[in-house]
Amino acid sequence: MGKITALALTAALLTACSSGPPGGARTPDPLPTTGPATGATTPAARTGAASPGRPRELVRGLDVPWGVAFLPGGDALVTERNSSRLLRITPQGRVTDVGGVPGVRPGGEGGLMGVAVSPAFDRDRLVYVYFTAAADNRVMRFRYEDKIGPLREVVTGIPKGANHNGGRIAFGPDGMLYVATGEVYRTELAQDRNSLGGKILRVTPEGGPAPGNPFGNRVWTWGHRNVQGLAWDEAKRLYATEFGQDRFDEINLIEKGRNYGWPKVEGVGEDGDFANPLLTWTTDEASPSGLAYAGGSLWAAGLRGERLWQVPVKDGRAGRPIAHHTEEYGRLRTAVRAPDGSLWVTTSNRDGRGSPRRGDDRILVFPLR
Repeated sequence: MGKITALALTAALLTACSSGPPGGARTPDPLPTTGPATGATTPAARTGAASPGRPRELVRGLDVPWGVAFLPGGDALVTERNSSRLLRITPQGRVTDVGGVPGVRPGGEGGLMGVAVSPAFDRDRLVYVYFTAAADNRVMRFRYEDKIGPLREVVTGIPKGANHNGGRIAFGPDGMLYVATGEVYRTELAQDRNSLGGKILRVTPEGGPAPGNPFGNRVWTWGHRNVQGLAWDEAKRLYATEFGQDRFDEINLIEKGRNYGWPKVEGVGEDGDFANPLLTWTTDEASPSGLAYAGGSLWAAGLRGERLWQVPVKDGRAGRPIAHHTEEYGRLRTAVRAPDGSLWVTTSNRDGRGSPRRGDDRILVFPLR
């Protein structure tokens, strides 16, 4: 697996964050990528990656929009973390309040978070949500007939806390449901393969361990701190964003059964038992939450970094990251590719850590050209 070392990426960031024309950082030359075995440098990934046009504001006045998942036909289901509401939003910006999800207990970084639409929605009408309940974080599902039907358990018993609740869910190309969880500041959970905390889980649509899982349980990968972004490329490779603690945020190439090192390693390490990140940022430049793949690049929404990061990728290797719209829209929470090929990005300025602006929170739509 190719990776960009922390030292090399720091140099990249100095270039990518330099002043440039309004609306985006200038595109720097590609970085070398370090080979995993020898440490020798090889040419970085070169792609014909798309660049984002100026966004249009789709919706404003939302309350911490967290998850976005598209229905057949192009409308999106959007969760609000603090209000527990599920919204239906059209590509033209019409908003319908579907209702509050029962059992959600918002608090700290917890609340109503991820949402996923069944790959067989035309037949089964199933929608999945990840939320903080009274005693745990959990994944539930319901039949959606323009309203929220009775909830059914999919995965329960995920550790909950004031922070690091994970929360992203997505169906993979294999039809299985992937669930990103946090270690809720109980760092030992990340290295416990029997715990659901600090993991990426892979489960059947009913919630059982998916066939082919490496340990015979729901765990797909372990050693994570707090994963909030999942995305697949056209070759079905899975990538995930991860929050660092004091030094390095990460994007990881996710591979079956691998241990990603937390809390023993933050960023790039030298222990061969742990998978090194594909790339890292310093924590003040990213705090990456949502992740999308579109137009030959990964797109990571930066919270503390208040920018949209573009990472060209090819064959599972990363080119030099490019920062767009730094501090222009505040904290960015979610990035997701829409059926029409555009990128939907949500702001998160009302989450208790941002500085709300007039109209926050909002959904922005970026055309990719």
